Amino acid sequence: MRDYLPISKEDMKKRGWEQCDFVYVIGDAYVDHHSFGPAIISRLLESHGFKVGIISQPNWKDESSIQILGKPRLGFLICAGNMDTMVNHYTVNKKHRKMDNYSPGGVMGKRPDRATIVYGNLIRKSYKDVPIIIGGLEASLRRLSHYDYWSDKVKRSILLDSSADILIYGMGEHPIIEIAEALDSGISAKDITFVRGTVYKTKSLDSVYDGVLLPSFTQVVENKRAYAESFYKQYCNTDPYSGKTLIEQYKEKEFIIQNPPAYPLTQDEMDHVYSLPYMRDYHPIYEKDGGIPAIKELKHSLVSNRGCFGGCSFCALTFHQGRIIQCRSHKSIIEEAKIIIEEKGFKGYINDVGGPTANFRHTACEKQKTKGACVGKQCLFPKPCKNLKIDHKDYLSLLRQLRKLPKVKKVFIRSGIRFDYLLHDKDETFFRELCEYHVSGQLKVAPEHICDNVLKNMGKPENTVYEKFIEKYKAINKKIGKEQYVVPYLMSSHPGSTMKEAVELAEYVRDLGYMPEQVQDFYPTPSTISTCMYYTGLDPRTMEKVYVPKTAKEKEMQRALIQYRNPQNYDLVIEALKIANRTDLIGFDKKCLVRPRKLVKEKTAYGNVGKNNISVKKNRLDTDRTATKQGKKNTMKKKKSIRNVHKKKGGN
Repeated sequence: MRDYLPISKEDMKKRGWEQCDFVYVIGDAYVDHHSFGPAIISRLLESHGFKVGIISQPNWKDESSIQILGKPRLGFLICAGNMDTMVNHYTVNKKHRKMDNYSPGGVMGKRPDRATIVYGNLIRKSYKDVPIIIGGLEASLRRLSHYDYWSDKVKRSILLDSSADILIYGMGEHPIIEIAEALDSGISAKDITFVRGTVYKTKSLDSVYDGVLLPSFTQVVENKRAYAESFYKQYCNTDPYSGKTLIEQYKEKEFIIQNPPAYPLTQDEMDHVYSLPYMRDYHPIYEKDGGIPAIKELKHSLVSNRGCFGGCSFCALTFHQGRIIQCRSHKSIIEEAKIIIEEKGFKGYINDVGGPTANFRHTACEKQKTKGACVGKQCLFPKPCKNLKIDHKDYLSLLRQLRKLPKVKKVFIRSGIRFDYLLHDKDETFFRELCEYHVSGQLKVAPEHICDNVLKNMGKPENTVYEKFIEKYKAINKKIGKEQYVVPYLMSSHPGSTMKEAVELAEYVRDLGYMPEQVQDFYPTPSTISTCMYYTGLDPRTMEKVYVPKTAKEKEMQRALIQYRNPQNYDLVIEALKIANRTDLIGFDKKCLVRPRKLVKEKTAYGNVGKNNISVKKNRLDTDRTATKQGKKNTMKKKKSIRNVHKKKGGN
């Protein structure tokens, strides 16, 4: 029976079910497409014979909303959604967003803040003894103590606050099946302490083997250095091959245990996950509301890979998907492309073929396949590792096959291209075909900044690397006869960026000759190196001090500098330039960012008017205009009088 999973008792009856094995409570609208985590987990459980029902965006103020499918046989699953609910609800300035792309019609307010916690406690009120398993991005990145930007506090593990029994972190395919089978065999949730990729709570360490003791919750709350040390231990244990069990103590007999990460999926497992019988769309109940905005771009896109060895400091991928690349086979992707081609609304354009980083289609090196990623080292930063395999042949072959499919007009690459990795490829074939076939006039890349000391904190390559990439991009486009541009993503207020670096970035934007529409003010989200820097003022990798722009005013000024041409930013730009001692950029020279706005008193022939120069000039101009108008009137009167005299005399 190929259909959406049950969302009501009536749907359960149609399938002949009296009870669900699992009830999945999600913060997003119900979209049965593999770009949505809950769709993958629910369909995977279904493929293993488990009955799964969906409760999407329940009314968290009404306890009965969690009871609509009844008590599940094995447990409740909770996922806040594809996005962290706090990021989904608030801008970096902590202002409410106006739209939720994962809700019907894009309407805000369909889910609570910190939805994982709210849903967990709502379920626990109604069902005291049913196992609760939480997962998804929100839970994954809050699995241990973490800095919370929105409350400006260090919070404890979300496992404790949500009243859940087990937390699944990372990509949850392996853990969820192992947990489901354990519960189905009669093992109590509190005894499921052996599953990789999970976090559990315990009162004793007797059963914990070879664990790494982190600073206690009390220590990380009271001491920022202890927080940085704890964070870096966690960061160094995110690899499934080298990661250890982590222990965090809360009370005398209260511990949170993080098991080592789950092993990556094999290619066959990836293919299986993406071949499950998804409906590939949102549930029909949302049609009356205008559908779900997020599906529009994703519906005709192809997921090629998972994971990222890029190692950007401000990205949480290391903590969530990990650094080991996992890929689908060409056959799997081509088969899905053929399904897309026949879908209603397909107009010949595949929107994307990629993942976190589109041009990563294999592990960084052969060693990673058995030993994992190196601890304390990065593959691309500060320079590419000598063992790094830089090769685009497999990705290029995939793209060529997709281009040849009937009814396909264009195959775009819109997920991130790692430009430094591309630049280091000695074979230019992929670079050339990227420009020739896969760019729609503009290629979006993410240099993030141009000052090397800021880039160092970001884990990004030196600016000279980006400049070489731009030169090569221009040269290739010239060779193939195309006029295409690069749209750089830039970030303001990242740790390490003083007003001096912010001004230098503004000068770079000036020299580009356009004002970027998209500027990301650094957003401190859980489980990133940059967020640790923001909170502690320390680089956890070296424990060196880092300058942090923290006040709302300074962050506004740094952002305004990048968009200095916007008239609304004028006062902020002036103030920032004064703070940076760069008033040389206020003037009429072509190198200046803004023009001065002088307010001076001027004594004129009209008296001491006490107005600025502009007002004085305006007064003079108005006077001149009045005199001119009066002169024209007098001249017309004279001409009229002369004409009248001529008429009386019979003249012309």
